Amino acid sequence: MAIKVYKRNTAGRRQMSIVKPDELTDNKPEKKLLAKKTNKSGRSQGKISVRHKGGGHKKRYRIVDFKQDKTDVPGKIVSIEKDPNRSSLVALINYKDGEKRYILATEGMKKGKEVLTSEKAPIKKGNRTKLKSILAGTIICNIELFPGRGGQIIRSAGSGATLMGTDGNLAQLKLSSGEMRLVDKECYATIGRVSNFEHNRIIGGKAGKSRWKGIRPTVRGSAMNPVDHPHGGGEGRQGIGLKHPKTPWGKPALGKKTRKKNKYSNKFIIKKRK
Repeated sequence: MAIKVYKRNTAGRRQMSIVKPDELTDNKPEKKLLAKKTNKSGRSQGKISVRHKGGGHKKRYRIVDFKQDKTDVPGKIVSIEKDPNRSSLVALINYKDGEKRYILATEGMKKGKEVLTSEKAPIKKGNRTKLKSILAGTIICNIELFPGRGGQIIRSAGSGATLMGTDGNLAQLKLSSGEMRLVDKECYATIGRVSNFEHNRIIGGKAGKSRWKGIRPTVRGSAMNPVDHPHGGGEGRQGIGLKHPKTPWGKPALGKKTRKKNKYSNKFIIKKRK
């Protein structure tokens, strides 16, 4: 993986850097696995429901197989591609029966390698198997929370959870946030860490790059007038002048716990995140 830092030819290039993964192929995306992606610009019935969203470059959605339910059928990696809708890379798999599917690419995946989803799959990077079949201390990703539902957690670039062990019907996972969580040992998980771990080293360099992603400018509340924000007003650069920061609608902004006290999954969390 190479990090390219651009020459400081222009203001926009001054801090700019991009990541070039070594395993990337030049293949065009598989047409049958592309879907239309509509951009609602953060609006619901014409009203802004999510601020600072809008515009952005046109994208096609890659239909990614998070379930990987084609068990005991080996597949060969045809290409490793960038997905504009997610931070990790995606791998195009050609199964022995001729079907092609996109899956999340894990670290070490290369064109020509074989992957397998099976209860008896060898513990090898890229293979997918049940938690009960995986050795303690193994790093895993794209983990199911309920059997048959497909991977729901550990899907972003460079992320990975550690399987601490199994006890009874449950497996104990340590997530990258420090949280310790119990999951049914019949759930499937992929061996290895998600690809593109250097993703956070990308520096946009200019405001326009954020606009391509559909991110609009964000104005600080303290720079507004009192009529527009609880932090607004004052002469010159004023602090917020309140005991606690607030949102434009007067709700607590920092440190407020938003998780429900009686959430059903609380019993599966052994240790909360740091």
